[in-house]
Amino acid sequence: MEGLKDMDKTILVTGSTDGIGLETAKRLVQAGHSVLLHGRNPAKLADAERALSALPGGGRVESYLADLSRMADVEALAKAVSDKHDHLDVLINNAGILKTPEPMTQDGLDVRFVVNTLAPVLLTQRLLPLLGASGRIINLSSAAQAPVDIAALGGKGRLADMAAYAQSKLALTMWSREMGLARTEGGPAFIAINPGSLLGSKMVKEGFGVAGGDIGIGADILVRAALTDEFADVSGQYYDNDNGRFASPHPDALDPKKSQEVVSAIEAALAQLG
Repeated sequence: MEGLKDMDKTILVTGSTDGIGLETAKRLVQAGHSVLLHGRNPAKLADAERALSALPGGGRVESYLADLSRMADVEALAKAVSDKHDHLDVLINNAGILKTPEPMTQDGLDVRFVVNTLAPVLLTQRLLPLLGASGRIINLSSAAQAPVDIAALGGKGRLADMAAYAQSKLALTMWSREMGLARTEGGPAFIAINPGSLLGSKMVKEGFGVAGGDIGIGADILVRAALTDEFADVSGQYYDNDNGRFASPHPDALDPKKSQEVVSAIEAALAQLG
């Protein structure tokens, strides 16, 4: 791959026991990088670690168990990674959820906002000390982006599956843009990416009842974003892989007032959970 940065990077990929996350981790291991796998199912996590450790390419593999719908697990994940590593090159916040029989968590929040927005924000905040100026935080966005209901983000009111998903993805995209624009010279880059619509992940199959497209399309753009010069100086930008280019996200993400309202709501929800 052209423009690959120097090798031997340490990369955490959340939600890497299946789908785009697993395929991304596989490609990174085969390219010789150290990959920190994450999952919430112990058996699937062990299977993924075993399979990736057997790949040619020389990359090291570690695994971390955490349920990202629980902030205590997010805190524990960050601590476990920090205890073992003093440096992290890339954080790929890939884990996500769309359809679930239990949409509300024990804390009274919509699990889509918790897993898709709050967990990546908290995990990023806790791991920032490990990510230097050249570090990259890649947040999984989506072509599905809808105006954020601030009350729903805070647990007041219920949303349909797709509405909650689309709002949670826009919320994360808005946060990524705000963090990226506020980036200091000593801080890492924040990049939001739509990896491709209706790719063949478990989430797409369960949510839409279709097989979906080649997950390699999503894995390819995440590897590029993690490693290539193309993504070296794009903090705060949004990449739309459906169109193969950097693009404008939902108009709300370009509105400073709306963006600050969403960022403040995210901070308030995390404070409530803390």
